[in-house]
Amino acid sequence: MWRMQKQADTRVGAYVTNSRSGGSVWPPDVGRFTIQDMQQQSLLSGAGDGAQSTTAKSAAGVAWDLSVFFDGPADPRIDADLKDAGARVDAFEAKYRGTIKAPGGPSTQHLLGALQEAETLQSTLIQISAYASLVYAADTAKDAHRALVQHIEEFMTALRNKLLFFDLEWLEVADEDAERLINDRELAAYRHYLQSERRFKPHTLSEPEEKLMNDKNMTGISAWQKLFTEVTSSLRYKVEKDGQVQELNQGQVLALLRDPDRALRQRAFDALYVTLQANSQVLSFVYDTRFQDHLVTNRLRHYADPMAPRHLANEIDGAAVKAMMAAVEKNFPLAHRYFTMKARLLGLPKLELFDQYAPLFDIKETYSYDQAREAILQALNRFSPEFSTIAARFFNESWIDADPRSGKRGGAFCAGIAPDTHPFILCSYNDDMRDVMTVAHELGHGIHFYLSAKQNLFNFYMSLPVAETASVFSEMLIFDDLLARMTDPRKRLALICGKLEDSFATVFRQTVLTRFEEAAYAARAQGRLSAEQIGRIWIEANAPYYGDAVSLTKGYEWGWSYIPHFINTPFYCYAYSFGELLVLALYGKYRREGQSFVPQYRALLESGGSMSPQDQMAAIGIDINDPEFWQVGFDELERLVSEAEKLSQND
Repeated sequence: MWRMQKQADTRVGAYVTNSRSGGSVWPPDVGRFTIQDMQQQSLLSGAGDGAQSTTAKSAAGVAWDLSVFFDGPADPRIDADLKDAGARVDAFEAKYRGTIKAPGGPSTQHLLGALQEAETLQSTLIQISAYASLVYAADTAKDAHRALVQHIEEFMTALRNKLLFFDLEWLEVADEDAERLINDRELAAYRHYLQSERRFKPHTLSEPEEKLMNDKNMTGISAWQKLFTEVTSSLRYKVEKDGQVQELNQGQVLALLRDPDRALRQRAFDALYVTLQANSQVLSFVYDTRFQDHLVTNRLRHYADPMAPRHLANEIDGAAVKAMMAAVEKNFPLAHRYFTMKARLLGLPKLELFDQYAPLFDIKETYSYDQAREAILQALNRFSPEFSTIAARFFNESWIDADPRSGKRGGAFCAGIAPDTHPFILCSYNDDMRDVMTVAHELGHGIHFYLSAKQNLFNFYMSLPVAETASVFSEMLIFDDLLARMTDPRKRLALICGKLEDSFATVFRQTVLTRFEEAAYAARAQGRLSAEQIGRIWIEANAPYYGDAVSLTKGYEWGWSYIPHFINTPFYCYAYSFGELLVLALYGKYRREGQSFVPQYRALLESGGSMSPQDQMAAIGIDINDPEFWQVGFDELERLVSEAEKLSQND
């Protein structure tokens, strides 16, 4: 609860996504305030959703209302609340230190009181941290916003150290006494939390050591993460466009990889990697440091391998992850089929990497923000009127910041704060069909948080493997609804291909990223890595996915160098593959069962993080350890590939 790292991020508070292919997490554990996760631009797919626009858009002026927290960054209540929280932390420590690890364990009533007080205190601190993060995300350019998040992060580190004893004392309780308390009916609401915390017992250090880790991280890995964010965010890429050389930010240059003009796509691709290569000395050193820091931390915490902390945090058996990744790699030929078809439609002998997200036809479907709202609410209503009603509140009550203004962070996210505070969504709506899907995706997260608010704070945040369930499911609903409206075969084909490319980027590419991390950590265990070595590992990890269907265009050896997940959250990426395949299987179940599926699905979302992913899936009849289960998701993808191939015969 109070540990800074918890050896991995175990509570998910915000999902930072970009083009539905990947994202990042900001976990708002009271002690786990990592503003760099909110600062980063998540650009895993090679696409650039969220790039700010200087052209007036239909979402101009659509901003969230953060007055539920404070009146502004200068609100004196912020410091007053921090001071009050500090006093409450001191009181909590004075009351409970030494009492949790008492011989025989604490009494039921004593532990219950501690948990209830901790929940209230943690909720207060989360609110303050969340406000600073959201303010910064809405405008990263203001020094006042940067100062606020830095001030709060330093304050939270001090509180972490004072409250660290609570987690550590619970882990010191003898197993038999802990088991008695976990199974006590009066503590039923906290059972999963108490049980899951015990998983970290073999990997937790002494209190002085944990405090030292917290303090050193401020100038250690946290500092390197900030450096990475600031370097990559400040880079500008020179691209010739419309007869002029323009300086673009990362989101803008990545967006050009979807431009119909192939020559422009290639220039954008070259500009991206030439610029990254020019900064390789800093970027490769940051990566090498991150790899070594993780290895050292794992050694100190007695983890068997670099992925072990992530599996433990995700409450997933490593064997299930291996089965899933093996299923993904077994289905790489499905991606090769699609890439070959796309090359034929584009009139190319073979795709280059900069052709991967090229539009198939000169079709520009524009959707105003109001049209997106109407389409999303209608699609949700067909599934469940309740879901549509919940989503409508986000639009009606200013829970969304959609204005594509300058200074706003890139990408999109949904921030789930706490059970007693509604979620917030940030995106940059540029009147594109992909933006419709992005809003639908984030509203799925929002609905998930809204329904899980029936849980207490400890059970509110869903684990990473199921974190994308509602978001991708929401996308599938709007995708099918939009597809059903289209009669033009070319538009249908374009929509299907766009969906497939997003799904491939999530299922296939995130597995590739995980394989890259596995290989990189294995290599770093043998010694320091140069940029060239990292590049070779990157190409070797990507080659099986693209096969003979896509050329690994020169420059792509630097493709690893701007991906924030590798720096901020090691082995985060496999959760995307896991989640996407899970949702595809769930959606197939919905297509078969119809409305009888809705109550099961609602119960799944409502459970929040009160059970392990395995138990949540078992409750609706799914065994994630069954290798055959993962193939169900690929059957859904194969259905779409076959439909695309059929439609493509007319072109």
